[in-house]
Amino acid sequence: MKVLASPTRLLVLEWLKDPVSQFPPQVDGDLVADGVCADYLREKLDVAASTASRHLGLLVDAGFLIATRKKGWTFYRRDEAGIRAFVEEVRTLL
Repeated sequence: MKVLASPTRLLVLEWLKDPVSQFPPQVDGDLVADGVCADYLREKLDVAASTASRHLGLLVDAGFLIATRKKGWTFYRRDEAGIRAFVEEVRTLL
């Protein structure tokens, strides 16, 4: 739950719902199939690389994002199955 307490991380999850409308085309990697390059996310968040990395790492660890390495870059996309599992768990607890 703490991971979702950050407006920054919620913003990342929101942007990645529809990456094609939120980010420019990438040279390496499809925005939908591969995810969005960490640099694009960092730029849009307007934070330091280490800050972006921390936010993205927490989202991956919590099961909300999938990180994929490609040509030396890391791409992030939503883990819809992980998000659904979280929502279901919260639903059963409440």
